[in-house]
Amino acid sequence: MRCRWFTRRFREPSCVVAGLIAAAVAWTLSANPASAADNTPPEGFTALFNGKDLHNWLPRDPRATSHWYVEDDVMVNTPPDIDLYTRQVFDDFNLHVEFKMDKNSNSGIYLRGRYEVQLLDDYGRGTESHGNGSVYSRIAPLKNASKPAGEWQTFDITLIGRWLTVVLNGETIIDNQHLDGITGGALDSFENMPGPIMVQGDHGRVWFRRISIRPAL
Repeated sequence: MRCRWFTRRFREPSCVVAGLIAAAVAWTLSANPASAADNTPPEGFTALFNGKDLHNWLPRDPRATSHWYVEDDVMVNTPPDIDLYTRQVFDDFNLHVEFKMDKNSNSGIYLRGRYEVQLLDDYGRGTESHGNGSVYSRIAPLKNASKPAGEWQTFDITLIGRWLTVVLNGETIIDNQHLDGITGGALDSFENMPGPIMVQGDHGRVWFRRISIRPAL
């Protein structure tokens, strides 16, 4: 059964940002970054990846063979691989993601299957609309908050309607910006509908330790 989350829109976007940053900082301080085996989601969140198997994830192309696998409780691709998306669909949400990448690797997280938040090894570089945490080709991050390749990083993402906030490693890099359309590689163009979370697998090597979600309240 598909799960659809319909929630009221915030009237004060600044409260969304403040609450998200506070939650991100609290979770970062409470989590053990050295423990890749702990897939426990933040309080109030539901795990989309359970640390055991990929039952909750479907291949974008059902005719293709997926080479994603779970190792040491971490979800890993074998590039070039296929994209995977969740069985559930979502409307307004907070998304918590912990990931790491190989040197010069890149991937992406598609919100509702339509808006790609870029994952890129760009530590120490400038900012542009294809950088880590950008909305691919549409919104550049305010700053480069990336960590070096091989280190665990954290996204805390809020999507309400078409208004997006992205916190990377505790730093707000997209602050309540409007999404003016889908990005390349989207599952569909039905922007008024709920959609799944999709992870990109056809580019670089990427590891996901936690992928958790809750309705935006």
